[in-house]
Amino acid sequence: MSDQEAPQTGQAGPSGQTASSPSPSGTTDTLMHEGRTFPPSEQFAQDAVAGADLYQEAEQDRLAYWARRAREVLHWDTDFSETLDWSDAPFAKWFVGGTTNAAYNALDRHVEAGLGDRVAIHFEGEPGDTRGWTYAELAAEVRRAANAFESLGVTQGDRVAIYMPMIVESVVAMLACARIGAVHSVVFGGFSAEALRSRIDDAQAKLVVTADGSWRRGKPSPLKPAVDTALSGQAGEGQAQSVQHVLVVRRNEQPVEMTEGRDLWWHEVLAEQSEDHELVWHDSEHPLFILYTSGTTGTPKGILHTTGGYLVQGAVTHRDTFDLHPETDVYWCTADVGWVTGHSYVTYAPLVNGATQVIYEGTPDHPHSGRWWEIVQKYGVTILYTAPTAIRTCMKWGRSIPDSFDLSSLRVLGTVGEAINPEAWMWYREVIGGNNGAGTRHDDGSVTPGARKESPAPIVDTWWQTETGAHMLTPLPGVTATKPGSAQVPVPGITVDVVDEMGETLEAGSGGFLVVRDPWPAMLRGIWGNPERFKDTYWSRFQDMYFAGDGARRDEDGDIWLMGRVDDVMNVSGHRLSTTEIESALVSHPIVAEAAVVGAADATTGEAVVAFVILTEEHAETEAEQAEADLRAHVAKEIGPIAKPKHVLVVPELPKTRSGKIMRRLLKDVAEGRDPGDATTLSDPTIMQQIAESLRK
Repeated sequence: MSDQEAPQTGQAGPSGQTASSPSPSGTTDTLMHEGRTFPPSEQFAQDAVAGADLYQEAEQDRLAYWARRAREVLHWDTDFSETLDWSDAPFAKWFVGGTTNAAYNALDRHVEAGLGDRVAIHFEGEPGDTRGWTYAELAAEVRRAANAFESLGVTQGDRVAIYMPMIVESVVAMLACARIGAVHSVVFGGFSAEALRSRIDDAQAKLVVTADGSWRRGKPSPLKPAVDTALSGQAGEGQAQSVQHVLVVRRNEQPVEMTEGRDLWWHEVLAEQSEDHELVWHDSEHPLFILYTSGTTGTPKGILHTTGGYLVQGAVTHRDTFDLHPETDVYWCTADVGWVTGHSYVTYAPLVNGATQVIYEGTPDHPHSGRWWEIVQKYGVTILYTAPTAIRTCMKWGRSIPDSFDLSSLRVLGTVGEAINPEAWMWYREVIGGNNGAGTRHDDGSVTPGARKESPAPIVDTWWQTETGAHMLTPLPGVTATKPGSAQVPVPGITVDVVDEMGETLEAGSGGFLVVRDPWPAMLRGIWGNPERFKDTYWSRFQDMYFAGDGARRDEDGDIWLMGRVDDVMNVSGHRLSTTEIESALVSHPIVAEAAVVGAADATTGEAVVAFVILTEEHAETEAEQAEADLRAHVAKEIGPIAKPKHVLVVPELPKTRSGKIMRRLLKDVAEGRDPGDATTLSDPTIMQQIAESLRK
């Protein structure tokens, strides 16, 4: 059979289904099967904070369930009178009539409860500087910052742009906004001046909070100059007239230009402020933040989240998903506050739950590739939440690095950002979750691993989005028998389905569209300033259902598997194939550390599978031709000839944004012979040149 031919009638893939005819309209072929399951240990299940009873309670009365959880996790100055108002769908109101305050729930109430001396944040700077912030210290700093913002004219409802590195002052600035009722718009510190400018203009921000810069791989990385460019009109025509002041945190001590009358040093302004600040209670639906995400039109979408529902679902899922015991756990989410994960699971939920957490400024590979594991060992981290991209990078570096650190404190592992390949999931479980003590590093660089845990830490693979605000699909670690690569089940109180293009529920085994059928507390409340775009983007594809572009399938056990963005589905000889499944098959081969798959136009099959792979360091010297032959055969064996890549290209790295997301669009441009164009948003802009050179060869 040639590479371009479809399988003959009746030929079955490894999961047993027949791939004999083109996919029915609105479904995606699902060719992989994962049979491994890992139930929680008896002791873990016994001690877990969340049990199976939560599913039963939520199923019996979903709204009563959320009302109980809302009163459990938050302090309400005025109790709410109605759990959900859906009369103006798709614009929801949750916990109607209730008043609360995000900063009070995150800080002040813990101090008032006698927990002021508990460490809220262990800060670890990239250069090695550290500081522990107690709840009392953090609360006092937020009150000073709130006074500072108000002294600069910021009032309830004003927007504040925050363009900061991953330092504690970023969290302080966000919570100070929340305290006074200002709406923060955090812009990732890796974004350009043009991106910052567009977000400032769209939100009409009154204040910008930034830093002179940060540290990145041992070198100072500037931030303030981008703010100056954004506000000078050099990033576009006209002036960003809304901004009245810029507050600058001194971080890397590099010289910066300060515009008189506009720019002020953070430490000088806060030093003048009182630690006392009069608290204002806000309506449950008061806007909390805007977070911009890329739009298909090229215009960023300002995703709007409000206060009550967002805090409730964030705190509930943080507690339940990670089996949080705040008195004893040390939690670490590696996400930057510039992304929604850093909002929900760094700034808000951990502090609302009274947790102790780690914040780290730098990258995983500086000053050495074991920096993360060194931090886990140093602080006794018990819960680690990170991205599959980071896990696969660590796989590429080899297990000898984590094996030389004591990771025995880890008891729950989480993943976020994209679907995780089963083999990366297994590596995470065995190498990180199964480590029960540092191994021995020998003079020749080899490592003898330490003892292994009898029961490795459970993994909770989470699916959610900027728009959803909090976890929507995830196992509960004390309840669910986890499966490598699957987010599995909806959070209690969440109604998720997999449907065909007509909105009808699909039977097990078919791939379709992932939708949410009922409103949920942390859902976005709209797109800033553009209600019609909100309705068109998320609510027009299926009647009365939320759809944001992800494909999924439900297996025979009822568990859900993410199949990537529906835009990434390839049509090969009439078969709709998921890039995620083919990437998973490639990563399951021992020579592959990471893979990205795209569909390239093909005269015979419509689209052909083109794979880009990074080899593990152990197999880095493998000849490219041999690697291609081995991997094409491996994919054919694992999931069937229809999925065999036409080309497999060995590349030094994949094009990723600084958040770790793979830019498959750029790979598709290369695979189809087009110039990928501007690559300045990538973490390494030279990567596309290297990939194009590999293809030419």
